[in-house]
Amino acid sequence: MSLEHIRQLIATLENNIASVVFGKRTAIRQCLVAFLAGEHVLLEDVPGLGKTLLARAIARSVKGEFSRLQFTPDLLPADITGSSIYEANTRQFQFVKGPIFANVLLADEINRTTPRTQSAMLEAMNERQVSAEGQTYPLPKPFFVVATENPVEFEGTYPLPESQLDRFLLRVSVGYPDRESELHVLKSHRLGQPIDRLEPVLACDQVLELQEAVKQVRVDEAIDRYILDIVEVTRKCDDLYVGVSTRGAIAFSRAVQAYALIEGRDFVVPDDVKMLAVPVLAHRVMAKTYSHGNQRQSVESLIAHLVDMVTVPT
Repeated sequence: MSLEHIRQLIATLENNIASVVFGKRTAIRQCLVAFLAGEHVLLEDVPGLGKTLLARAIARSVKGEFSRLQFTPDLLPADITGSSIYEANTRQFQFVKGPIFANVLLADEINRTTPRTQSAMLEAMNERQVSAEGQTYPLPKPFFVVATENPVEFEGTYPLPESQLDRFLLRVSVGYPDRESELHVLKSHRLGQPIDRLEPVLACDQVLELQEAVKQVRVDEAIDRYILDIVEVTRKCDDLYVGVSTRGAIAFSRAVQAYALIEGRDFVVPDDVKMLAVPVLAHRVMAKTYSHGNQRQSVESLIAHLVDMVTVPT
């Protein structure tokens, strides 16, 4: 697949999503970084800003299976992965696949379920498979989890374990739209939901080809060293209990490859690294001191400050 053809496919996908998700180009691109890198994304923002809409738009833009799971305190692991049901005709137990067997899974309000149920997602997100009752079942390809959570409301929620957070390539804030985009939203919803008229523009096979193309994006050794310099400074920072892990460094490298391809290049530049440092790294560290209400903002500001301290390769 030529670079020009790749550019056209990515632009078509991005524009299709943007046709119903107005004024959110940065959030769309960050979600596509995770999607094309073959990883997952966590959308964290207050209700009503389009997190679910963005996930549905990605799912509708790709001709594949889409599932939505509303996470609640009484949700059980089997409600996600599936369970065995006794078949009277055959006198045998038959495994019935759960909603996780989809190409795009929307895990809505993922922090509202118990840690036990959250852990049911770990194997699926990391290994692309589900183990149930002694059997292993592969998940469809591509497999993409878009999880959402509300960072403001803490009643009835469970903090995501660090191991769970580490499975998300990026943590993305959707944010409020600008005034013109919000005016467009009001007008477009008068005749119904624009998402209902969205048509797929890519097949699953094409997505897999794009994911393979991401792996071929060139990363010079100077960029690798730049990434590791940023990772190392988080480990030495006095304001952090825990810095970025080796797994986080690998995820960072994969993310910048995907971003470069979205930008239409088959090589990574330092600006790609700086652009993604905060959304890729901020949820992978633990700060020593912060007030409960502004934890995310404090950590993100700290990561941005640390990145500015690192010498950029030329």
